[in-house]
Amino acid sequence: MWQINKQDKKPLYQQITSQIIQAIQQGQLMPGDKLPPERQLAQSYEVNRSTVVRALEELVSLGWITRKQGSGTRVAQGRWGSRQLLMNQWRSLLSSPFLKEDPYVSELKQKQNTVDTLDLYTGDLPAELIPDFEFPAITWEQVLYEEKKIHPTGYLPLKQHLLNHLAREFALPTKGQDLLITSGSTQGIFLLIQVLLDTGSYMATEDPSFLFALPLFASLGIHLIGIKQDDEGIDCQELEHAIQTKKIKLLYLNPNYQNPTGRTMSLVRRKEVVALCEKYHLPIIEDDVFHELGFTEALPSLKSLAPDQVIYVGSLSKIFGSTIKIGWLLAPQTLITSLASAKKRMESETDLFPQLLATAALTSTNYEQKQTQLLEELRHRSQNFEHVMMPLAADWSYAPIQGGLYYWLTWRHQTLTRKDWQLFLEENLLTAPAFLFSNETMSVRINYTRLSTAQLALFQQTLMRITERIRKDAVYE
Repeated sequence: MWQINKQDKKPLYQQITSQIIQAIQQGQLMPGDKLPPERQLAQSYEVNRSTVVRALEELVSLGWITRKQGSGTRVAQGRWGSRQLLMNQWRSLLSSPFLKEDPYVSELKQKQNTVDTLDLYTGDLPAELIPDFEFPAITWEQVLYEEKKIHPTGYLPLKQHLLNHLAREFALPTKGQDLLITSGSTQGIFLLIQVLLDTGSYMATEDPSFLFALPLFASLGIHLIGIKQDDEGIDCQELEHAIQTKKIKLLYLNPNYQNPTGRTMSLVRRKEVVALCEKYHLPIIEDDVFHELGFTEALPSLKSLAPDQVIYVGSLSKIFGSTIKIGWLLAPQTLITSLASAKKRMESETDLFPQLLATAALTSTNYEQKQTQLLEELRHRSQNFEHVMMPLAADWSYAPIQGGLYYWLTWRHQTLTRKDWQLFLEENLLTAPAFLFSNETMSVRINYTRLSTAQLALFQQTLMRITERIRKDAVYE
């Protein structure tokens, strides 16, 4: 390491940049590790110090390292998935659709099937809460018959049921709109990004956001800009500044029970966001996959406030689990036609069988009853979670939630690093620390729905042990 090929025709600073990125991806350099000083790097590479400085500045702009006077140069601790690559690295990346995942996530996944592990990381309902529906037997002749009802935008009976459901239960506008069935909401989001954005484009989202945990943005060359949130939602003043200075082309928002914070955007803020985006003709992706997991009546959606400005994303996966991987996009008809054509060109058609299962579940006579039972259980588990957190209130803060899957706990004391979060893995408590979604390291996402009554005491005891271990190194002001 710290050597380059002087015979290579690429500029020296680019060789240094590429080598350091590769060392981070391969785990030779870990998040938080300190790099040698500029002078030492220049000596090792046998280049001018100015060449090293240029390489390090490039790495800062791409999100791989941080530089701070007095503490030196370190490998960045957050936003692993949204780090950018050099232009000459994109070609080699195309053989694999994703960057190497965050090392923390890799280690966590190795523990997921371990005995005595408490998995509050996974973003799904536990198996025991997923509604159980009886699916009718179907013959091959019936499958061939139903296959005739497949349209480029999806299985027509499912489409019609969803459109009726969204209009009746969600008060969403359907006039002049159309719906595209996708293989889950994430496929829909990627499809939108690939169709609406070019390499080098800027896209804005809340900070923190689960988009920062998705590594595909780097491979597409899309710049993901995080906009801070307050208790009411995304900061409109900061968003407008980003629109003006970064030429933002697309805004992604998760207004109901946001992933990862669990926040719900206020109605006032929703109207402010819509007005701002209409002013700058900025399209909005509204990700509303948690809509049916609300404890109270939902606020008006962004889509209902601005039908032609907003592309609405929904999913059944959060209710039925990943087995029925069905999502949808609700958008103006002309856009849906273009998206359907692009989906076909990319050979990413949605299989018929998941659509048949989804249709059977949604049209089941006891669907509403099972949905009500699920919400009652989620509300009960949410209350239990807040109860077991009471003895830890001096160390961890959180805001009550109105629905969804997540609580967002924030450490009240000294600044935490990635090494502190290793304690969670050592104690087999699997969670999603803030650095997966943001550049900050003080918070953690907890999927409270995965805590049964029998597991509450274990969770409390484990978190108390971790808290005590972290407190030992605390320096209180």
